[in-house]
Amino acid sequence: MTTAIVVGSGPNGLAAAVTLALAGVEVTVLEAEDRLGGGTRSSELTLPGVLHDECSGFHPLSLDTPFSRSVDLAAHGLVWRWPEVQFSHPLDGGRGAAAWRSVEKTAGSLGSGGTSWRQVFGPLVERFDGIAGEVTQPVLHVPDHPLQLARFGLRAGLPAALLARRFRSAEARALFAGVAAHAFRPFGGLLSSSIGVALGTAAHRYGWPVAEGGTAAISDAMVAAGRRLGVRYEAGVRVESWAQLADADVVMLDTSPSGALRILGDRLPARVASAYRRYRHGPGAFKVDYAVEGGVPWTHEPSRRAGTVHVGGGYAEVASTERAVAAGRMPDRPFVLVGQQHLADPGRSHGDVHPLYAYAHVPSGFTGDATDAVTRQIERFAPGFRDRVLAVHVTSTAEFARGNANYVGGDIVGGANDARQLVFRPRATLRPYDTGVDGVYLCSAATPPGAGAHGMCGFNAARAALARLDPGLVPREPVPSDPGDAA
Repeated sequence: MTTAIVVGSGPNGLAAAVTLALAGVEVTVLEAEDRLGGGTRSSELTLPGVLHDECSGFHPLSLDTPFSRSVDLAAHGLVWRWPEVQFSHPLDGGRGAAAWRSVEKTAGSLGSGGTSWRQVFGPLVERFDGIAGEVTQPVLHVPDHPLQLARFGLRAGLPAALLARRFRSAEARALFAGVAAHAFRPFGGLLSSSIGVALGTAAHRYGWPVAEGGTAAISDAMVAAGRRLGVRYEAGVRVESWAQLADADVVMLDTSPSGALRILGDRLPARVASAYRRYRHGPGAFKVDYAVEGGVPWTHEPSRRAGTVHVGGGYAEVASTERAVAAGRMPDRPFVLVGQQHLADPGRSHGDVHPLYAYAHVPSGFTGDATDAVTRQIERFAPGFRDRVLAVHVTSTAEFARGNANYVGGDIVGGANDARQLVFRPRATLRPYDTGVDGVYLCSAATPPGAGAHGMCGFNAARAALARLDPGLVPREPVPSDPGDAA
């Protein structure tokens, strides 16, 4: 029987393991930490009974993918829950903007910016099932839906600064700035709109759901599916050398390129080793988890119902802070992503004490303490917030990196999202998962399509491995379902 070892149990490693096992491969997953899951873990970080997501919190691109259609994770306990408002962006003085599942409702709330919001996102939402299938593959591929992909590309290829000019109100520009900032990069470069356009469209098509019982429910369901297929899991096993892997027919590395360099050493072809050394990581995240009594008193009322709240002021302020962070400067008022997962999944709270998830964009390897800066930003748009905080848990950039070796310098998205790495990730090749070592593949978020708990990097890499072993092992992809009806 063909055997495989998967190094790393983040969502991509787990997806690779399940995909290989479905094809009859005997799979073992090795995880360096004591717990499986990588970025899909949840814990009582602040107070007993208050459940926080440790990294990944919202999953707009996880609902309907080739991987999710290949295995019934619902049968293994995965349940999705949606907030009423998918994301919001408060502004000073109680103003703000919000995104609902409905494009029309969102546009109708944006004043003079509503028409442009409808023009940008409306046509994409109608076609996003096909587009999502394209953007979860390597950028360089023969598209199944070329016209739909081209329509997406006309928006996604623009600098975010240029696309933002289309939105005619301060509220609409701020709403776009918040979702564009998920790219962790300045707004002036080519393709800097891409992640914002994809996530904004997904909010209207699929919503921004959370996993009931915490993000760990995603990895738990993947592990359960793998166990049923015979996958073995070993936690607390750190792979230090090729000798630990040499007996396997296939090796999947859910690691950073630097991790692959460390493990494979001089087995890597010189050109691949050189490319992996040049791989760039992006800014870091500094995370603060709060236990909050009574929830956050946002002055912008729709933010009280939003699963995700983008905190950073208007468009110009967000653009300025993202430039500063990319240049290695810590802003006084950083962009902060706030998660209110308990609104969709009340079981994460303990009575009237709720978990609040917040992380600031900070320079790579930031060594300072951004706790007060994060708190001040929330207090700015929710006066009285400090008085409701019962407990705090902090995860610095260094602690992110210690808990997950892929988070180099606190980079939780697996690599800089500049134009070059969005197209050529992790190196310039038509085979981005191949390491150049026979039977060894990279399957982490450093490969297409990048960060997220969608598992598509692992799914794509596993299919590449199966095709190399025997094209007959690669199953046909199931027909897309209609996740819009799931809510």
